[in-house]
Amino acid sequence: MLPWIILGIVILALNLRTPIIAPTAILPRIQEGTGFSTAGLGMLTGLPVLLFALATPLAGRLITRLGAEATVLSCLTGVLVGTVLRSVGPGWLVLVGTGIIGLAITLGNIVVPVIIRREVPWEQVAMVTGLYSAMMNIGSMATLIGTGPMAAAFGWRWALAVWGVLALIGLGFWMLLIRTRVRREGAARRATEAAEHSTGTDESTGTEAAAPAAKVPWSQAPAAFRGIIALLIVTFSGQSIAYYTTTTWLPSYLADTIGLAPAAAGSTASLFQIAAILGAFGVPLLAAKSKPWAPVAIVAVLWLSLPVGLLLAPGAYGLWAITGGIAQGGGFTAIFSIIARTAGSDAQTASASARVQGGGYLAATLAPPFAGWLNTVTGGWTAPLMLILAATLAFTITGLLAARRAGRIPRGGAGREVLDDD
Repeated sequence: MLPWIILGIVILALNLRTPIIAPTAILPRIQEGTGFSTAGLGMLTGLPVLLFALATPLAGRLITRLGAEATVLSCLTGVLVGTVLRSVGPGWLVLVGTGIIGLAITLGNIVVPVIIRREVPWEQVAMVTGLYSAMMNIGSMATLIGTGPMAAAFGWRWALAVWGVLALIGLGFWMLLIRTRVRREGAARRATEAAEHSTGTDESTGTEAAAPAAKVPWSQAPAAFRGIIALLIVTFSGQSIAYYTTTTWLPSYLADTIGLAPAAAGSTASLFQIAAILGAFGVPLLAAKSKPWAPVAIVAVLWLSLPVGLLLAPGAYGLWAITGGIAQGGGFTAIFSIIARTAGSDAQTASASARVQGGGYLAATLAPPFAGWLNTVTGGWTAPLMLILAATLAFTITGLLAARRAGRIPRGGAGREVLDDD
């Protein structure tokens, strides 16, 4: 089943960024069709990220109660419904559909680490996490490349709607995967019961069934694990601030500072997204041959090179876009590999992932507007770059501390079940 589960993760990953990236490629056309103001257009990209932050705690609890498989189906259904609503209605319905997409993707963001932790052997966790991260970036690139031409040929509504096909494919695949798994588990259970019956063993032998795991509040989770997650909240916040601020403002920086034309600035900025694939796969390769802190240290150096390079040697902007891109792909993989490695249960994974992502995406919501304000107030890009530098320093310090502590915990974590959030 493992190859099919990994394929399911790949298909799910393609649905976790595509719906929110698609509008960015055709914002002028959407504005013409809906009459949105600039603020309304900003909601198309900002609302999902805001919901990532606000709805993540609820998503963590929901996953614990529904289970991973039902959550995946809920995620893909929400993406499909939101995509359809966003593509057929007036402006207010476009925003409603965008909100549904944001809520649905929040579920997907939290459930993937749970599935990886539960299904993937420990030695392959980092690689599968890297594959997941890489496929989100590949989906983003495909969307940026394909949405514009489709909008020119068929209109902006069809250009947005067509990406719902990925959600439809995902629903079909996961329903088939879940059905196959239920059948196999049922057959295995019947075989076990038949074997016990044939040997004359039953419940009357006095053997006690394993007691169900007690609901333990997060405050009673192992202290070492909670400490690592606290560090990772800061680490992912630094990662998110650097990623979303760079994604939002790098083209403008290149146009103002280097004098690049919009097309050239956009092409250079795309290197930041493309290079993430190298980071997503590079971290697992490093992790397999080094101590746990080494991949984080290398990612940290690459992250720091982006703001420092743009401050000191802006002429080498292409190099800094690539090193920063490698860092953002590798940083995501490193952070969530640590969670999967140290969590002791599915519920711990969901709860920890919700905390880390909630903090990180809240920072991602606030940082780009703040960077824009800094640019306006100071009349330059030094202050926004210092913001990115501070974020990457936070990633470096807390990421290394978390990785070092994670190396001291046996794989599989301390193993206490966490089902409730305080």
